[in-house]
Amino acid sequence: MNTTDAAYHVVHDYPGGSESLGPRVGISPAVLRNKVNPNNDTHHLTFTEAQRITAMTGDHQMLRAWAHAEGYLLIKAPSGRGDSDMSVLEKVAAFMFASGMFGKEIHESLADGGVDPSEFSRVEAAGNAVMSEVAETIQRMKGMVG
Repeated sequence: MNTTDAAYHVVHDYPGGSESLGPRVGISPAVLRNKVNPNNDTHHLTFTEAQRITAMTGDHQMLRAWAHAEGYLLIKAPSGRGDSDMSVLEKVAAFMFASGMFGKEIHESLADGGVDPSEFSRVEAAGNAVMSEVAETIQRMKGMVG
């Protein structure tokens, strides 16, 4: 997903959409709708506004889309809360799920003997999810190092 689509989804997926989110981030609902409308060329979301929206919603789609567009994986840093065996197990389970989805996307994309751009995008997203889960597992274990 690109950053423009991510911004649209963050705002529209928020409970109440721009009507609810706009006042919370200091932007009128109508202006916020225009700023995240991919077909609008006159209003643009600023970096500071995107940061406020991400902080308010807890939705990191824009940040993740920007990182992926530049060839990076977005990995949440350890919280320093003293990760436990259970939190590592939780990440290992998430990795196994992501790995299964990656395999499923590869299988489905190759089923017709070719790979179209849409299929590749799904495989790439699923692969990035696997790599993110591995990196987050490593980060949690790093937090356990004594």
